[in-house]
Order: sequence, then structure tokens, then C-alpha cells
Amino acid sequence: MARRRVGDQGQAFPIYVVAVTGLLFAAFVFFAVGQASVRRSDAQGAADAAALAGAREARDDVLTGLDLGTLKPEDWDQLLKGKLLTSRAACAAAADFAARNDAKAGCEPSMPRVTVTVTTNKSVGKSVVPGTDGMHGTASATALIEQLCELGSAPQPSATPQPGGGSTPQPTSAPPLDPIKLQCKGGKPIQIDPLNPGSLRTLARSLFSVRLVD
Repeated sequence: MARRRVGDQGQAFPIYVVAVTGLLFAAFVFFAVGQASVRRSDAQGAADAAALAGAREARDDVLTGLDLGTLKPEDWDQLLKGKLLTSRAACAAAADFAARNDAKAGCEPSMPRVTVTVTTNKSVGKSVVPGTDGMHGTASATALIEQLCELGSAPQPSATPQPGGGSTPQPTSAPPLDPIKLQCKGGKPIQIDPLNPGSLRTLARSLFSVRLVD
């Protein structure tokens, strides 16, 4: 009878080893999946922040270098529709915010949109789970710069009569003093003094909003 018990124990030992090995393997798999989910979440958060940062920088920079007093109504119309947005500072801001989130960013601006693809610096397994050392979290996000205002009225540059009839616009020595009137979402009117517009970045934030899009 004792011999049978020893034999039963000997047969059960390989099954026990296989079961423990299976449990360990499952634990490693669950750990890898969990790490991948964390890295994916980190990447998406970094991508969202980077895209928003890039779009906000492009928005805030839109009035830089413009002399508001010399803009014609058609120029204002182009400005308010986002036609004057540039990507000169957008990608640098996106890369900076990605770096703050321990990631690297690739930037594709197509105004009024800024699309960013992010790769985390940290790998999935960090050498704990074999085969995952080179796997990094990746994600992309797109931010849209939206128009908030439409032109109500803007002064036209003065014209000087010419001999023989007709008139030809002449350059003025000073910008017009009349305010530029805008009508913004929610029925909010804005008047801009072209001689004293204040902070151009603050004004730009009144003209455009930034949000994430699918």
C-alpha cells in the first residue's frame, strides 16, 4: 500500500511542475499586457498634451508681425478664418510637451489642425518580460484651431483722388483710428483698437479656440 502512495506522488509531481509553470507564464503575460496598457495610456496622454500645445502655440502666434492698423477688411476675413495661421512654432511646442511626458513626438501641421504622433521613451517590459524590451507605447492626437469671431466692420484705407478721374489707394503714414468690430460666438462683441491692441497673444485667444478632435 505504501508503494502505491509513493508511486502516486511521483506521478503527481510532473503535473504540479506543469501547473506552476503555466501559472508563472500566465502571470508574465498578464504583467506584459498590464505594462502595455500603461505605456499606451502614457503615450495617449502625451500625444493629447503635445497636440494641444502645438495648436495653442500656432494660435497664440497668429498675430505676431502683423500691423493691425493696415489690415483691410478682406485681410481681417482671412485672419479670422485661420488662413494666416502658420506652423513655425507649433511643432517645437509639441516636441517640448512630449519631452515633458517622457516621450518623443512627430508633428504634422496642416492648419488649422496639428497632428502629433508620440512614442514613449520607456519600453513595455523594461527587461522584466522577455521580448518586450524594444516595445514602446505609441499614440496620436489631432488638435483643431477653431474660429470664434466674424468681422463686423473694419476701416478701409483712405484713397487719394488722382488727375484724370478715379482714385488710387495711397499708403498712409499712420494706421486708421477707427476700431475694428468683431462679432464672436455667444453674441459677444469685441472692439479692437488698432493703435493699442494690447497683448497680441491674449487677443489671439479671444479669436480662436483649441480642442482635440478624433
